[in-house]
Amino acid sequence: MSTHIAAQPGQIAPTVLFPGDPLRAKWIAENFLEAAELYSETRGMLGFTGTWRGHRISVQGSGMGQPSMAIYANELFDAYDVQTVVRVGSCGALTERVGLRDIIIANGACTDSAINRVRFHGQDYAPVADFSLLRAAVEAGEEMPLQSRVHVGLLFSSDQFYSTRPELTEPFVAHGALAVEMETSGLYTLAAYRRRRALSICTVSDHLVTGEETTALEREQTFGDMVEIALRAATA
Repeated sequence: MSTHIAAQPGQIAPTVLFPGDPLRAKWIAENFLEAAELYSETRGMLGFTGTWRGHRISVQGSGMGQPSMAIYANELFDAYDVQTVVRVGSCGALTERVGLRDIIIANGACTDSAINRVRFHGQDYAPVADFSLLRAAVEAGEEMPLQSRVHVGLLFSSDQFYSTRPELTEPFVAHGALAVEMETSGLYTLAAYRRRRALSICTVSDHLVTGEETTALEREQTFGDMVEIALRAATA
């Protein structure tokens, strides 16, 4: 049993979908998994295990930001021997190349966080997705009938949601970052260290260029295409 998840041994599947919002975890469990059972509600961070097309799958909330995500990822890897984690999150578009509700499959992640600088003694590290998951997600997106476009590219994992220096993202956009979120860089780094598989798939919930946005309820309950891609990739 871990400190923050507090599930019993065997309650968590080797494959985990990893939304930031615990209510999105609940929605996924109720709408995609069969016979889903709640294994944790510690600190309100919900976790469920059920099956999808015969595959045992868990879905675990991670909270917002790399520090919160890292707590849950470390415990999933160390205490429950989870092998595959697919983040299913929301992000804010940084370029007009990406539209509201488009889906981004992250092949890598930049960051303004100091977490990796501390870990690597001031040197740069390139956090990237597991290639087998990345390939499977791209193939799933090509096979599925989708209303939104799917992009493969870089995410920018920021430590600040309400940044007072938005101009600092401009060099990242110039070098290919499509959208901003707050977790992927840390997730890819932890998975690499533990020799586990990780992928982030995010739906554009807000557009920082056009000002378009979805509602909180839409972010919680209407990003089904992203979840379907994640499930197909994780079980391929």
